[in-house]
Amino acid sequence: MESDVTVYGPLRSATGAKTVTLEWTGETVADVIAALVDAYPRAEPYLYDDDRIRPSVRVSLEGERADLVTRVPEGASLTVVPAVQGGARE
Repeated sequence: MESDVTVYGPLRSATGAKTVTLEWTGETVADVIAALVDAYPRAEPYLYDDDRIRPSVRVSLEGERADLVTRVPEGASLTVVPAVQGGARE
């Protein structure tokens, strides 16, 4: 399948563009994220910890919040916001 994926934060430097067209196999949001990392390996540390997608990664499907098991139809548009690291407190 093929979908447009818009990324934010440090993912943009990993993909080289704000929006990329991604070919992927599977059915779910988790499958799209896995394909994003396969295509852009530099994105992995922002999306995964110990081979699991970080709970703080946020994904929208056609503008609506989606969880990892949400089915993604062909041609859907997704937005991926990576985990945000907190700063030090003084």
